[in-house]
Amino acid sequence: MRTLVTGGGGFLGRHVVRRLEAEGLEPVVPRREDFDLTEAEDVERLFAEARPELVLHLAAEVGGIGANEANPGRYWYANLLMGAHVLEACRRAEVDKLVLLGTVCSYPKHAPVPFREDALWDGYPEETNAPYGVAKKALLVGADAYREQYGLASVYLLPVNLYGPDDSFDLETSHVIPALVRRMVEAREQGMDEIVLWGDGTPTREFLYVEDCAEAVALASLRYSGGEPVNLGTGAEVSIAELAGLVAEATGFEGRIVWDPTRPNGQPRRALDTSRAERLFGFRARTPLREGLERTVAWYRASLPARAVT
Repeated sequence: MRTLVTGGGGFLGRHVVRRLEAEGLEPVVPRREDFDLTEAEDVERLFAEARPELVLHLAAEVGGIGANEANPGRYWYANLLMGAHVLEACRRAEVDKLVLLGTVCSYPKHAPVPFREDALWDGYPEETNAPYGVAKKALLVGADAYREQYGLASVYLLPVNLYGPDDSFDLETSHVIPALVRRMVEAREQGMDEIVLWGDGTPTREFLYVEDCAEAVALASLRYSGGEPVNLGTGAEVSIAELAGLVAEATGFEGRIVWDPTRPNGQPRRALDTSRAERLFGFRARTPLREGLERTVAWYRASLPARAVT
């Protein structure tokens, strides 16, 4: 089956491509410098060259709280246009199936925990995530509309925060786990006796190891063609303060953790009901958070010599 994976060179995309290759597929992975997915002409040219039957749209512009605060317009524009262009190109190319990656950031700020897919439209997202979350949620509307009018089989997946090897550890744009890992590894190496973290530590999050998410995306691609959106996660909720303690253990950082409540917390709570994924295509996360953090820290430390060279 001719398969196209946008964002296949990114954090999640690399793991998804490996998983699809293990299933016997040979995905086409476009390079960003060759195809700007915010430009309709580039997307049309990509589809003409790849002639895909299965499309996985994983490409996104995204970051942590700081990046969302700095780039709200860009994140809304880029993610909306990329998704819309891919949807339309899939219609024109008459692809068999499109898999779209949504985001937990689309859920209402005060959605009941655990988040169930039926609650997506019950309120407005948390403010710092809203431009990105609304742009991604608009693609679910588009997928439903294209299914109804054109018969395009589209799958819409909603992963929680991902972490693991190949993540971005850039402190300006990274999410919470890679930022904590980098800061605590550096603090330990420099002999620092404390680090200051944003917020007050009370918000909760759910984290999915990237290899588990790649398995879920592959399973959905091969086993599911329905129109119901599907959460991807572990179902395990942890506070940011607890997470910081786990990362300190994994990195060996023994200094004090100080919270800065003048900085934003983000959404108060996040945790998913993941029963639909197991019921529809048999996905259940395998990697406990502590084990995933240990693997992530080991990968980051092993990558440090290469990072110093580049």
